[in-house]
Amino acid sequence: MFKKMISMVPVAVLSITLGTTAQAATITVEKGDTLWDLSRANHTTVENIQKFNHLTTDLIHPGDVLTIVSEKHYTVKNGDTLWDIARDHQVNVSQIKEWNQLHKDLIQPGLKLVIFEGLKTNSTTLTENPVKPVASKSKERTPNVTVPSTSKAGIEPTTPVINNVETKAPAPATNKADTEVKADSKEITVEATAYTASCDGCSGITSTGINLKDNPDAKVISVDPTVIPLGSKVYVEGYGEAIAGDTGGSIKGKRIDVFVPTKQEAINFGVKQVEVKILD
Repeated sequence: MFKKMISMVPVAVLSITLGTTAQAATITVEKGDTLWDLSRANHTTVENIQKFNHLTTDLIHPGDVLTIVSEKHYTVKNGDTLWDIARDHQVNVSQIKEWNQLHKDLIQPGLKLVIFEGLKTNSTTLTENPVKPVASKSKERTPNVTVPSTSKAGIEPTTPVINNVETKAPAPATNKADTEVKADSKEITVEATAYTASCDGCSGITSTGINLKDNPDAKVISVDPTVIPLGSKVYVEGYGEAIAGDTGGSIKGKRIDVFVPTKQEAINFGVKQVEVKILD
């Protein structure tokens, strides 16, 4: 385990007429730390740490001070507008569009957005000065809304890129067992990260005795047993059917770790909000 010095400090992030600051955590890198370790410990991704700290490689040094900004996932609901979402999260429309690579102000229910918490406006009035249009009366189409934007606000000098923003949940494995879920199953929303057994010093043996090194294709998740009982059969959105076969020191409450064969896959997985169905 590694110890961190974390403090909340104001960090200026926008160069527009609207005064804004980010309440972001700063972490001092210690010997042995990696971006992957820091991203898992702070519920973010390697890419986000690199972008907010202007890093072009994975190389960090003891004594480096890194800014960490956490991210929140929001699913657009019927009737939402970008202006409503920006107002509720104390950011502005331009930021949401840049973070999610949106080229239009039109959004549809089910669209998953990433919002960086801490990058909140201090002003009570957003610069967009939006005008909400009247929704279409057609029953066959979901109402679209247009929010005019007069500001080109963005994070300087870099803007985080959110790759592969999906408008619907990824398809699970094609195995028929993965696509069928019991009607009476319990369903919860959790924060998911990924872990692997392909690392120096990793035993590969889970807390329930599963040998992950001998079974690299096994579908296993690490859970808090007070939330998801050990040994439970579960269905994880975007991962498929799995066994709750492991625990972890940082896995508390509604958090899970999904097992993947390689470290690169674990890095690519990042941090996600997913639905978990407890089958039995």
